Amino acid sequence: MEYTIEVLSVPVTDVDRAKAFYADQCGFHVDLDTEVAPGIRIVQITPPGSRCSIALEQGMPPSPSQRAMEPGTLHGVQVCVTDIDAAHAELSGRGVDISPVQHVGPSGWEEGKGETWNSFAFFTDPDGNGWVLQEAPAPLSAR
Repeated sequence: MEYTIEVLSVPVTDVDRAKAFYADQCGFHVDLDTEVAPGIRIVQITPPGSRCSIALEQGMPPSPSQRAMEPGTLHGVQVCVTDIDAAHAELSGRGVDISPVQHVGPSGWEEGKGETWNSFAFFTDPDGNGWVLQEAPAPLSAR
């Protein structure tokens, strides 16, 4: 049995503004933009090469197993890339306000790349949802 994480809901205040950020600035692919019922809209977007998408929802009632998250409360989702410097340059060039590349060192967070699995950069969407960019040693299919 495989258990795969395929969609994460991202709480936002303005679906169109969030869609523009993730699609235009981050370069994520828009898979779906639909109204599933009157007043309920879902925009599903996928980072290039990812098997997990994000869902930007408007008017969607929480399911029985979840409670509604407030916009800006999602933090710490890690997006892995094999070249953090190139990803940083791409996001920065698209207008994303992203931190310098950092690693965890003896005194906490330090600027610059670290060893394998220890290079990160951080950014937030317009609502304040926080994302972590992490350098992986190889594409997922090769790990």
